[in-house]
Amino acid sequence: MDPASPPADPAGGTAALLLAPLLAFVIGWLVFPVPDVDEAVNNQVALISYSDGSELTRLVPEAGNRTKVQLAQIPVPVRHAVLAAEDRSFYSNPGFDLTGILRAVWNQLRGGDGGGSTITQQYVKNALVGNDISLWRKYRELIVSVKLVQQRSKDDILTDYLNTIYFGRGAYGIEAAAQAYFGKHVTDLGAAEGALLAGVIQGPSRWDPALDLEKATQRWEFVMDGMASQGWLSAAERSSSRFPATQPRRLPSSGSFGDERGHIIDSVKSELESLGITDREVAQDGLRITTTIDRGQQGAAVAAVRRAFAGQPDELRAAVVTVDAATGGIRAYYGGDDGVGLDYAQVRKQAGSTFKPFAVLASLLHEPPAPIGQVYDGTEPSGRPGADGADCPRCDVTRAMTISNNAVFLKLALRLGPEQVAAAARAAGITSPLDHPDERLALGNKEVTPLELASAYATLADGGVWHAPHVVARVVDGDGRLLYDAGADGASAGDRRFGEQVARNVAETMLDVAAYRGLGTGTPVAAAPGTVPSRIAGETNDAWFGGFTPAMATAVWIGTDRNSPLRTSSATSITGSTLPGRVWRDVMATAPQLPFGPFRPIGEPAPDLPSGTPTRRQPTEGP
Repeated sequence: MDPASPPADPAGGTAALLLAPLLAFVIGWLVFPVPDVDEAVNNQVALISYSDGSELTRLVPEAGNRTKVQLAQIPVPVRHAVLAAEDRSFYSNPGFDLTGILRAVWNQLRGGDGGGSTITQQYVKNALVGNDISLWRKYRELIVSVKLVQQRSKDDILTDYLNTIYFGRGAYGIEAAAQAYFGKHVTDLGAAEGALLAGVIQGPSRWDPALDLEKATQRWEFVMDGMASQGWLSAAERSSSRFPATQPRRLPSSGSFGDERGHIIDSVKSELESLGITDREVAQDGLRITTTIDRGQQGAAVAAVRRAFAGQPDELRAAVVTVDAATGGIRAYYGGDDGVGLDYAQVRKQAGSTFKPFAVLASLLHEPPAPIGQVYDGTEPSGRPGADGADCPRCDVTRAMTISNNAVFLKLALRLGPEQVAAAARAAGITSPLDHPDERLALGNKEVTPLELASAYATLADGGVWHAPHVVARVVDGDGRLLYDAGADGASAGDRRFGEQVARNVAETMLDVAAYRGLGTGTPVAAAPGTVPSRIAGETNDAWFGGFTPAMATAVWIGTDRNSPLRTSSATSITGSTLPGRVWRDVMATAPQLPFGPFRPIGEPAPDLPSGTPTRRQPTEGP
């Protein structure tokens, strides 16, 4: 040690460590103002764009949708419901949760996020400091929360909170929420209705019963149980309470999302919620959200449906989903023309013969694999008729797929075991339950959604690599800060589910289908139609057409709300190769022109077929 240097002063260092937080607190106390209640709803317009950056829509909050009420106008059970859901110690805590703040700080230092917030902190966050996850925001939130508690009563804070919080459905404040969900004034709400509103505060797009009744019910039960545990609800009241009925979900009149865009907006909001970006942020933080939706392909999908439905019965419904094979990005999404109605792209229906490729996939994943050139007796068994002209005494899998012969695929499923077909479908990306399957699973007797089918076909298109289907590509807040990037955050990363050669062999069996059905696009495409028979003989209930190029996959479904027989305006039955096939062809005409890779058959070479039996190398005319 340098003899001229003075000795270190441990006491001085300790004092500095103790004084620094105090100084920071004092500075914050002097600098940060207590927010005015109206600042909390100073909303910024969120912009949602197509993948090329052009505007898809703007989320404009409805003007005048908030009506201030006094605390006395809010029934006590409704207040208790909010406290049970958000902050049960509200009247006894100092306005902040020190444990939650310390947890948030610790998580921040470790590169994470999180940390509980009291109602006071939530109000401060919404009104002043914003929702960015940072130590700076937590610092401001703490100072203003403490300052607010010193200047305002807890009743005043609760009143301001309930007049500013976002409840979904375009409703800011408890009075607007009561109108949006129940068509009532807040003064007329009971405990059960208050519990539903309290439950949606943290995630309106997650717990709105119109969007997910099961989750909304679970959340409602949680709030009601919380009220009972705090003594705010008697045991008799709790046991007799029933989940309340709500009004149909309506979009604000200032938002023109009653068309097909409404389903895209809902999908975007739901995905943002899963990413931790809340409805409140969407409504208030001026977000710039870039989707994966391709403007041209989306327009092609909508136009294709409208062309196909021109002059057809009004009861027909349709869904179209196109998925980018290389990323899982949803390029086109049509769930119906009614943007506030049922989203048919996510409705489960029996898949019909569009499921046959998964039986082929299962046969190739089996040990030993069954080559697609293997010849089968395709004679349809009695009582299980196939399509007209699909009877095939001896044909291979490719021929059976092309002419839609059912017998071959039933034999495949029986030989492998139906569970193997289900496992292959799950590997490709089907997520719907395929419980207790029998051999008819190969013919699509289980329900899937159009979104799932497009995703699973995209896995085949990308050589066995599954990519999570997603619609959000990038999110930036009003200050230009990047909140999310699908590429950087791994949403587009793939998961290899099976080998490229296996996927290519499956595709090989599907390459003649579109041309055979008169639905060729001028470029090689793998395809499969699906027609689900009705209980009424000779009628159909659901009709599908799905397929892919190496670049993208598209699934089309047509049906009705009542599962009634599908008929055109000329009274002809609708099958997979008719209206759905035409829609699919028009959409796939926009696909990038990429060739399929070289075909290397798995297993023993295909045996010679009887003379005159058509194969892929000897294409036949369609029916």
